[in-house]
Amino acid sequence: MSDPAGKGALSTPGTDRSLGQLVASATTELSALVHDEIALAKAELRQDVKRGAIGGAAIGIAGVFALFSLPVLSFAAAYGIHNLGLGLAWSFLIVGGAYLVLAALLALLAVTKFKKVKPPEKSIASAKRTAAVLGNAKPHPRTAPAADGRPALPVKGEAEVVARSSA
Repeated sequence: MSDPAGKGALSTPGTDRSLGQLVASATTELSALVHDEIALAKAELRQDVKRGAIGGAAIGIAGVFALFSLPVLSFAAAYGIHNLGLGLAWSFLIVGGAYLVLAALLALLAVTKFKKVKPPEKSIASAKRTAAVLGNAKPHPRTAPAADGRPALPVKGEAEVVARSSA
């Protein structure tokens, strides 16, 4: 608000702008704010993707090292059993049998989990309802464009023409 006496005690440089200028200014500032927010979100996402990629690579490398350590640990277990007094062949057979038992247990777990997998019943029911609704719907008649600008006329028998031409 400005001073009625015109002395400028209550007026500020921004109060003499018109409504259009204020709206334009607010729009510009809001646009800049949105752009800044989007830039911030992109920067945060880049950091998260970078961290995720580094974490994924670290897990992948750890898996490779674990896979490479499996034969070494198997030999160590077999020789450890051999040091208990069993023959070397029996020691390796015990370690191999332990791996087979572990594989069988994991396969049994996988089979029980696969048996619990069910089809997406809600999606199937929704698709069937949609198909039923669309099956009852009648198509709108197509209109042929008029060359002289008059209203378009519906094309009759177009399906028959298409059916005959494709046969």
